[in-house]
Amino acid sequence: MTDFETYILKLCSKKEGCAIEFKSAKGGFPQSFWESYSAFGNSDGGIIVLGVKEKNHKFYPDGLDEKTVSSYKKAFWDLSHNKNKVSVSLLSESDVFDGIIDGKSVIVFRVPRAPYSSRPVYLTLNPFGGNTFKRNHEGDYQCTDEEVRQMFIDAQIEISPYDGHVIDYFSIVDNLSADSISRYRSMFEERHPNHPWLKLSNEGFLTKIGAIDIDPSTKKKGITFAGVMMFGTEQSILHVAPYYFVDYREKMFPGKRWTDRVWPDGNWESNLFEFYYRVYPKLAQALPVPFKLEGDARVDETPAHESLREALCNTLVHAALYKNESIVIERYPEMIKFTNPGSMLISVDEYFAGGRSVCRNPKIQRIFALIGRGERAGSGADTIAYGWSENHWPKPIIKELVQPDRVELTLLLTSAEKSAETGGETSVERGAEKTSEKILKVLKNNKFATAKEVAAQIGISESGVEKQFARLKKSGKIKREGGDFGGHWVVISE
Repeated sequence: MTDFETYILKLCSKKEGCAIEFKSAKGGFPQSFWESYSAFGNSDGGIIVLGVKEKNHKFYPDGLDEKTVSSYKKAFWDLSHNKNKVSVSLLSESDVFDGIIDGKSVIVFRVPRAPYSSRPVYLTLNPFGGNTFKRNHEGDYQCTDEEVRQMFIDAQIEISPYDGHVIDYFSIVDNLSADSISRYRSMFEERHPNHPWLKLSNEGFLTKIGAIDIDPSTKKKGITFAGVMMFGTEQSILHVAPYYFVDYREKMFPGKRWTDRVWPDGNWESNLFEFYYRVYPKLAQALPVPFKLEGDARVDETPAHESLREALCNTLVHAALYKNESIVIERYPEMIKFTNPGSMLISVDEYFAGGRSVCRNPKIQRIFALIGRGERAGSGADTIAYGWSENHWPKPIIKELVQPDRVELTLLLTSAEKSAETGGETSVERGAEKTSEKILKVLKNNKFATAKEVAAQIGISESGVEKQFARLKKSGKIKREGGDFGGHWVVISE
């Protein structure tokens, strides 16, 4: 078997999912190819295999010959550089290759994630009205006009970040919380005890940190969007971000809705700074605090505390604050989950590689950084991962979710070994519906489901699902019929 045949069979064994699309091309170069091209470019990239049809969860080559493949490749390159067809050409020569399987020709297109500055990737000359696509677990879907507008806003982040917009009709006295400003200044002074900004008035201080600026078009001074979101009164925040909502929930006991909650209930000004100030101490209670001495001083904080601060700040500074979605922090006995509205501006691989960060709200990030919260050098993932590894906890899990766009970061508060044994499930989940029960339900509905597809449906890692498969097989609850390629699972008992 050639390397190409092995490669295609491996793709077939994974079946269609978020990152793979098989398309028949016997009747000509399919129009649906471009929908998948747009969807992969606007999501996290993927592979399109042209010349393979799927029937009853099995895959068959179309029977393309080399001449047809050559004409299809030429058609692709011509159209990918035609703005009337698609807005941007994403592939390089090495991303398009062909080979023979079962004596028939097949073409592979590796579509990368488009840079945020090139999104949206859309068809025709009009990005709206259903000409822009994204990917979910079921396949390609048409983006709403609101999703398209969000991508255009994100594309302009480095040129004109949204949190730098000036609201020149707001005032410090009427629209910002004096208590929030005072509390922030105290934290700034603690970190920078002799800083010259401490001698400035509130207006001067807020100007230095980026909460007040001059609108370059009108030349008027005013409070920035960042300033309102960080220090504003709830009424003022809702005036500029009508859907803004922050929510911290503790779910420490099975069957109970929550044991503690911080949300805009009218008892506090629910700006980002106050939310951080109230929520971080509650999150820190989840961490073990070993007794440690440096010299003769007791040190109660650990690298895990730094990770937790970084995770919380990342959630706030990367949120699309104007979207109709909430910032949600959930604490469970063995897990903390951070969710913010908006898509990632870099890929998951780039996120974990660190060293490169594109922040949706750079002014908000700077305001946090000035009091030692939030990492400026990179994505912050390395800081988060390091603190967790120090406690022998699993690597952070980050997911991009769509419809609506959200980013979800999960930090497990248990050893990697214990997490593997449970497939990533928490005690709360075990008290409700076990991970194994969820997997059995999925397999009963779709016996051809892969580990990746099951993971996407029940919300744990692919490796966790594979470990659960092994346990269920060993216990006699499922069995495998056929090999990895073309086989399926049979549920014996529940």
